[in-house]
Amino acid sequence: QVALVESGGGLVQAGGSLRLSCKASGRTFGTYAMGWFRRAPGKEREFVAAIERIDGATYYADSVKGRFTISRVIALNTVYLQMISLKPEDTAVYYCATTAKYGSPMFEAQYDYWGQGTQVTVSS
Repeated sequence: QVALVESGGGLVQAGGSLRLSCKASGRTFGTYAMGWFRRAPGKEREFVAAIERIDGATYYADSVKGRFTISRVIALNTVYLQMISLKPEDTAVYYCATTAKYGSPMFEAQYDYWGQGTQVTVSS
């Protein structure tokens, strides 16, 4: 089992920045990738960004490329999502997830464990 705890969400004005953190605990040694997804009000959960745990390869949704950066610190079992130039449409609950399965980490079905989510609200 892997437990994930997100932090760093909050309220920010458009154009502002936030950094989300997600700390994993438990049986993390088999993790292949960690990802961030989000669910906006009235919408389905969507992929935001992912990073392969060992080689650090990154993946981004088109809507966040150039504004969001995903990174990890292996020794801390922690993944970060640095968000800049935030827009009101980035408002959502952001979820961290991990997968032990090889394959594209851009798909929700790949993931085994999920955090509870952290709210990000961007005001206009």
